[in-house]
Amino acid sequence: MEAQILFLYLSLLALSLNFLFQYLKPRLSRMLQPSLETQAKAAILSRKEVAEFLDSPIVEVVEEEEDEDIYTISSSTFDFDPYMASKAEAVNKALDEAIPVGEPLKIHEAMRYAVLAAGKRVRPILCLASCGLVGGEENAAMPAACAVEMIHTMSLIKDDLPCMDNDDLRRGKPTTHKAFGEGIAILSGGALLSLAFEHMTTAEISSERMVWAVRELARSIGTRGLVAGQAKDISSEGLELNDVGLEHLEFIHVHKTAVLLETAAVLGAIIGGGSDEEIESVRKFARCIGLLFQVVDDILDETKSSEELGKTAGKDQLLGKLTYPKLMGLEKSKEFVKRLTKDARQHLHGFSTEKVAPLVALTNFIANRNK
Repeated sequence: MEAQILFLYLSLLALSLNFLFQYLKPRLSRMLQPSLETQAKAAILSRKEVAEFLDSPIVEVVEEEEDEDIYTISSSTFDFDPYMASKAEAVNKALDEAIPVGEPLKIHEAMRYAVLAAGKRVRPILCLASCGLVGGEENAAMPAACAVEMIHTMSLIKDDLPCMDNDDLRRGKPTTHKAFGEGIAILSGGALLSLAFEHMTTAEISSERMVWAVRELARSIGTRGLVAGQAKDISSEGLELNDVGLEHLEFIHVHKTAVLLETAAVLGAIIGGGSDEEIESVRKFARCIGLLFQVVDDILDETKSSEELGKTAGKDQLLGKLTYPKLMGLEKSKEFVKRLTKDARQHLHGFSTEKVAPLVALTNFIANRNK
């Protein structure tokens, strides 16, 4: 009898320890995970071949035979344009509902003016696609997708202010401070930032996943994310090329541009129920396309007109900003686009070929966009 009781106690102890381990494992993993700042630095410093890449001659890039299970499906069977149109329509509808007209009227009008302007919606679509990649439902990720777009729009409102980049045109329309005045523009940006977090918490997911998502989003916009990139960008205006290197430029854009694209994808994977390994793969993929987005942006700023872009062209050069064409040259920047595109694709290996197709197509869209 005593032996049976002892066995029962030992069995209960074993079950309890196993439960405790399973409960603590994901928390310990995230506690030990490097901060966004550390990850960004690692992404920069790990690029040991930078010097070789910059010193290598410019070559005609021959398209390699694409991997049958991932690349071919996106180009031959996946219809990307209807996918983007339907997702953008769903995001726009959700944003419209998330920011109803109310008092104070001017603030809400300015918020809606900025957010509902004709944007590409790359970040929210990336969030939705990443959620689907790990098996999640789109409706669960939509609040986070809207939150990311609200924060992105807030950053554009602030960037366009006279004290920052001083721009008059955004998404084919006068910038928010031109339409509503600087005071209302600043307040509407702050309101969008606040609403983003409030709105994201309406998602029906576990409290643990929600806390994780909130922490990721908060990190991406502070002094380890958007603010860091913008501050470095401002302080770098007018610097001579001899004073900076590719690492300096990458720091700006990993924080200013890439981090929010990265966070959008990571939020989708978190909300979709992805494992730690899946989320890390999504993070690496999104970091590549985040940087890719900026390199393409710099090329377009130098090669397209304001009418084509829907925003002021040539502004970076006028302000003496650091850009990839300025640092690398235009042709080398185009070669860098191909390299980042290939790197991004490689991080998607191992996922379902059907579910990975939108992200492969989105990568191609970012690499080949013309505005």
